[in-house]
Amino acid sequence: MKREAILAAALAGLALTGCIQVKAPDKPIEINLNVKVQQEVVVRLQRDAQDLIQNNPELFPQ
Repeated sequence: MKREAILAAALAGLALTGCIQVKAPDKPIEINLNVKVQQEVVVRLQRDAQDLIQNNPELFPQ
């Protein structure tokens, strides 16, 4: 019984190998992360400026 199952699985695998085709894309894959990077920079600069103002109130009178 176990031998028959292995044989059936092997035959099914051989039957499916002809159906798979791998082809490289014509155009290169482009991943655009500019928006995320810009948001991190803005938030980081905003936090740094807020810390600077809070730590040095004499430099920024209100």
